Amino acid sequence: MPEPSPASAEAAPARKTAVQAHDEPLAFHPLTFQPEGDEVTVGRMDEGTFVVLPADGAALLQRLVEGTPPRQAACWYEQEYGDAVDIDDFAAELTELGFLRADGIPELSFARSLRWRQLGRAVFSPVGAVLYTALLAACVLVVVRVPDAAPRYHNVFFTHYMSVLTLTLFVGQLPLILAHESAHALAGRRLGVPSRLSVGRRLYYVVFETNLDGLAGVPRRSRYLPMLAGMLTDVGCFAVLTLLAAGTHRAGGGFPPAGAVLLALAYATLLRLVWQGYFFLQTDIYYLIVTVLGCVDLQTTARRLLANRWHALLRRPTPYDPEQWHPRDRAVARWYSWLMVAGYAFCLATLLLTLLPILVHVFGTAVARLAGNGHQGGAGLADSLVFLGLSLGETAVAVMMYVRERRASAPTTEVAAPAPA
Repeated sequence: MPEPSPASAEAAPARKTAVQAHDEPLAFHPLTFQPEGDEVTVGRMDEGTFVVLPADGAALLQRLVEGTPPRQAACWYEQEYGDAVDIDDFAAELTELGFLRADGIPELSFARSLRWRQLGRAVFSPVGAVLYTALLAACVLVVVRVPDAAPRYHNVFFTHYMSVLTLTLFVGQLPLILAHESAHALAGRRLGVPSRLSVGRRLYYVVFETNLDGLAGVPRRSRYLPMLAGMLTDVGCFAVLTLLAAGTHRAGGGFPPAGAVLLALAYATLLRLVWQGYFFLQTDIYYLIVTVLGCVDLQTTARRLLANRWHALLRRPTPYDPEQWHPRDRAVARWYSWLMVAGYAFCLATLLLTLLPILVHVFGTAVARLAGNGHQGGAGLADSLVFLGLSLGETAVAVMMYVRERRASAPTTEVAAPAPA
């Protein structure tokens, strides 16, 4: 779950109302309340801003949202829980979280105005599930009848020109990646959860990602389908590509160029599905694990735990206070942090073991083509150089994104959740 964001400028008048007019109800943006054991996740689904409150703090906030004036809500809390609350500080922290509306701003139902919600309900419906199952069954039957259509690694190499191969896979995967991310968005929007698409970085990978922070505002059992929707779509795309390729299969064996390209795209889609297993890079499976384990922000907690261990090893003061972390995150991070280190080491080793041989091979081939193959020297050299540029391109973009992130990063102070005094 994301950390609370700073209050917006429009909330400034609301703070004055909260502190100076204790007998007037406060104006809130639409909030969701989701019980999570002894705590309650409260937040704005439209902004994707959530905070975990103890049950008594959530109960006080619920009274305020229902229209109870602050003074009366404070008296009710003292009678109910036998403890006084500083209602001014409580309201001020709610303002910092952006939960309060400024005077004159009407309360809107965000979910009603959300686009593509009906389409999401239609796609992820019982009828859609039946059609999806039929598609997978058809794919299995066709592969049994046409074994050449089964996924094999050599399906990727449909041409001797590596630059053509790389460009085709890159361009052909873009609509499939869009389908993956759109599935996340549609599955979320059917629940009234907003989404936005962005470009991110996972170590040296450049990735597209759909932001679904609003899922924290729906029951936990309802979050699983939006998280799995992308992988389910990948499986469906693999089935469609395989069926189309099988339809071009020649009677004597083999595939025409169109069928060969379809098989290559199908295998690349399968590789993207396998990549989801790198959960330490915050893939779809990571978010599924976090939800199942009941964590809040496991990745951040694990990173801070590793930072504390490193500073302790160097006999330096630890930079983060474990008491500020969610108890569940702190417990899981004790073992998850070691998995994350092993995963990053594996990815870096893969980079060195795969990229360096590619560099040696491509440069060697380029020099050999230029020096020894006169009539093919130009085309061969161009193919090698284009392939090299494409192979290094993603890593170069990831490095630039990393540098920009480092320049933009600045020390931050953790925002504590509002709680009764």
